[in-house]
Amino acid sequence: MPAVVFLLGTFAIAIVLAASLLAGASWPRRCPGMAIVLWQALGLGWGLAAVGALVGLGISGLRVARGPATGLEVTELAAERIGRLVVDGSPLGPFGVIAALRMISLAAGVALLGLLVWILAAAAAAVFRARHRQRTLLGLLAHDDPKVPGALVVDHPAAAAYCVPGLRSAIVISVGALDLLDADELAAVLAHERAHLRARHDLVLLPFTALLRAFRWSAIARAANADVALLVEMLADDRARKRRPARELATALLRVGASGGGLAPVGALAVSGNSVDGELAARVTRLLRPPPSLAFSAKVGVGILAAVIVLAPATALLLPL
Repeated sequence: MPAVVFLLGTFAIAIVLAASLLAGASWPRRCPGMAIVLWQALGLGWGLAAVGALVGLGISGLRVARGPATGLEVTELAAERIGRLVVDGSPLGPFGVIAALRMISLAAGVALLGLLVWILAAAAAAVFRARHRQRTLLGLLAHDDPKVPGALVVDHPAAAAYCVPGLRSAIVISVGALDLLDADELAAVLAHERAHLRARHDLVLLPFTALLRAFRWSAIARAANADVALLVEMLADDRARKRRPARELATALLRVGASGGGLAPVGALAVSGNSVDGELAARVTRLLRPPPSLAFSAKVGVGILAAVIVLAPATALLLPL
């Protein structure tokens, strides 16, 4: 096995272990932005390393007249050998069992790449369709209200506040939330939702939502999705806190959570984050008693680590097999 293929495979396994450690770490709550960057790097780095290892193993050792074979030449060779086996029953011969396993590895690598691209595209399409339906309903049912300037109000008794991102973004507040929250709390909620829209947090969540849909059986995929979703809410909390007193948003979260509301439709981002009680309590505690931020040197270190995680497999893929 070529050293590059071995390194890529080892790197993919190491990323899974690193993701497990990150999911259980406490420091991301001190710096949600850098933690999200690291999660994104782990996801992209794993995809590059896993696909690269499988494809690299598939094309390694197979040669054409001028040297190492390309992926296309390996595919043509495999198709030719299998065609002979199926049509005239000729044995694999020189192709051999090892070469057949290489072909399977190549097919697995291509299939994994196709799966990752497909689930991302499918998840994006599902979210866009859901948002289109939501905007259509809002056009029919929602109305303006001077209590929440710039937001749309829907006549629903449950307390809910969420944003619908996109080119025609909207912030939605239910009548139940208007009755439950006072003016200061509503202003804090609006600041939180505007932070989501400005930073396009929906695009941050999309790859992790797609990964969860494809690998729901994976504890790592579930942990990554839940962790990034919580970090995104904390990031929006931090930005809202710069515009409004932290206590206003904290009390709004507690009121909405205690009412049993706060849920949002697919493709939207709710002020409560659709989180469980423990996560909501963690956000409120963090708002009222903010932890110290990471030191600048630590932030630089996390940034360098994230860059290495992505660049290492990308560079390895350029090396000859």
